[in-house]
Amino acid sequence: MSEKPVDTTKIRSVKKMRDLMTTYYLEALSAGQNNKQVAWITSGGPVEPLVAMDIIPVYPENHGAMIGSAKMGEELCAKAEEMGYSFDLCSYARADIACSVEKGGPIGGLPRPDMLICCNNICGTVLKWYEIQARFYNVPLFILDTPICHTGYTPDIAAYVRAQVDEYIVFLENVTQRKLDHDKMTQVGKLSFEGQRLWQKVLNTTAHKPSPMSAFDAFFFLALIVTLRGTPIAVDFYKELIAEMEQRIKDGISSIPHEKYRLLWDNLPVWHRLKWLSARFSGHNACLVADTYTSAWCGAIQYIDEDNFLDSIAQAYTRIYLNIGVDQMADQVLDMIRFYDVNGLVMHSNRSCKPYSFGQMDIMKTVREKTGLPVLMIEADMVDPRSFSQAQAETRIDTFMEIIKQREA
Repeated sequence: MSEKPVDTTKIRSVKKMRDLMTTYYLEALSAGQNNKQVAWITSGGPVEPLVAMDIIPVYPENHGAMIGSAKMGEELCAKAEEMGYSFDLCSYARADIACSVEKGGPIGGLPRPDMLICCNNICGTVLKWYEIQARFYNVPLFILDTPICHTGYTPDIAAYVRAQVDEYIVFLENVTQRKLDHDKMTQVGKLSFEGQRLWQKVLNTTAHKPSPMSAFDAFFFLALIVTLRGTPIAVDFYKELIAEMEQRIKDGISSIPHEKYRLLWDNLPVWHRLKWLSARFSGHNACLVADTYTSAWCGAIQYIDEDNFLDSIAQAYTRIYLNIGVDQMADQVLDMIRFYDVNGLVMHSNRSCKPYSFGQMDIMKTVREKTGLPVLMIEADMVDPRSFSQAQAETRIDTFMEIIKQREA
């Protein structure tokens, strides 16, 4: 009997990534037994001082993505609504609030936090969400306020945010009753910079035709630059992932076996329909080669000075993708369209993420006027499947791909 052929399209690094994330969550869940403290932090928050002070960072948004992928979002969001929270509230927030009460989710709930760190550079919802959780767990909360840079990063904004970085350090020192080791902070800063640089290099590999991985793969591999940013673990893993991508390119291995059309994705993933969406697009020989979401964790790297990390993170964490003006966001989308040489843009109008979705019609108009590319809008929610019609999405995707095929014929 012949052996089953090896599926060369599978990315080998997936297993190692799963193992690393399992270890990370086990360490977080057992932190109390090991005399370590846990901080819940927003995905756009400055994590490096936590790493430097040996505090384990935990991300409710990352947990929300796991909930969505495990198809547990509807039940948990409904539970939050029974508790009095609106259906219109972010599904990450609803799922997280319900998880705290139910001890639910794919890993039985997150470890109890010793403190909460909230940065509003991603949205305003996090402010109330983290206030609610700080009251529930009766733990201290630090809020880092980053004004929206509609037209630029002014000296007033720079001074305002930089002062808060110092306040953040004092907050951590007061909670932990330990002083920040500035030499270790410098080391963590360099590792964070290197990790972000390597993550961008990973994403850049998909500019190759055919692409060695897709945006759906990037959604998975993103977790490490979020959860373990500033650690040697992330740096070492992304070096290995780059090597695998470069080998796949050399061997002619592509994410989509017969890649013919290349697409750019905008907004968060529809976590509960990743496999379906991937299959639907690949059925048209289309590969989503890039997205605006995963690039957000290295999009402000040009503002980081690795030799003066604490001073530079004020600007880097303020000028991220969701905290700039719509015109600037459109410019970044246009840059990605050119760099990845795509045939169309797919926009997820995300019911949960208002800051990501409100400017999409303006971005769509700019893209159509400046490139002439077809643009598809899919209406959904990142975690809650009740806001998604698969039949409607199927019809829109098929029609969109027919337009691209006729245009490229």
